[in-house]
Amino acid sequence: MTDRVDLARPELLARALARIVGRQAEIEVTLAALDASRHVVLEGPPGTGKSTLVRALAEATGLPFLLVEGHAELTPARLIGHHDPSRVLAEGYNPDTFVEGPLARAVTEGAILYVEELNRVPEETLNVLITVMSEGELHVPRVGSFVAAAGFAVVAAMNPFDAVGTARISSAISDRACRLSMGYQSADEERQIVIRHTGEPDSPWLAGVVELVRRTRTHSDIRVGASVRGAIDLVLLAASLARLRAVEVHSAGVTIDAARAALSGRIRLHESSGRTAEEVITTLWHDVFGEPATRGPLPAEVEPPLGKATRFPA
Repeated sequence: MTDRVDLARPELLARALARIVGRQAEIEVTLAALDASRHVVLEGPPGTGKSTLVRALAEATGLPFLLVEGHAELTPARLIGHHDPSRVLAEGYNPDTFVEGPLARAVTEGAILYVEELNRVPEETLNVLITVMSEGELHVPRVGSFVAAAGFAVVAAMNPFDAVGTARISSAISDRACRLSMGYQSADEERQIVIRHTGEPDSPWLAGVVELVRRTRTHSDIRVGASVRGAIDLVLLAASLARLRAVEVHSAGVTIDAARAALSGRIRLHESSGRTAEEVITTLWHDVFGEPATRGPLPAEVEPPLGKATRFPA
């Protein structure tokens, strides 16, 4: 690999911190790893901001950013690149017929190669990363070798091993990367994320929405809870529902309908639960906001004001 770029600069850290809510320690460690020409694996459940963190660092440092979506159909050829079949027929195999894939481009451009869902990628495909991660060189048959330019790094994200569809990462890969665990953020930070993405002002109602989503992660019927994306969608959906129904966004009927729609598809229940996702969400709504509302808007004269009946008044 060519000489590394200088990324351990306070102004770059400040730029990255301005682009993301919280995560200062994670940003510092990842930026330090990139400065040291090390590769990084970010491990955590969906919705913990792994891709947001990497994009923020790429924007702050000015490094090129290439995204690879990890899945079972990601072959070595799709990752590295391939020879153009039509040109091979006319010209034969030569370097000019080679079409660079994201890995070859990242190596030559000195880019961050961000691999999502690393532990869903087939082992055969992961094996092509071993040499380039340790030696800074990519060898392509009938083409030659690519030497990694300064700035090149593999930053990968993965769900915990026990998530559906995941597999253990081989020691050959894990031995060549630093690992950073990312859990869910604090309630205050998640509330700030929702505010940033929705424009909804801070309020007890918004705090209740965030609390409702956070409780999906600890409820006994739920195996996988919702991330902060669920809170963002709930707030945005509630705002639109309120306009359609010509009622307040904080009204009970709007909130419960928005919660059912935004969260029921995100959570995964234990097989032994015996309840529907909507029933569990309704129970959680009741625990946070008070008496459960009926589906749809209630007449103003019978709809209970949240300020008198709930823990999180409007």
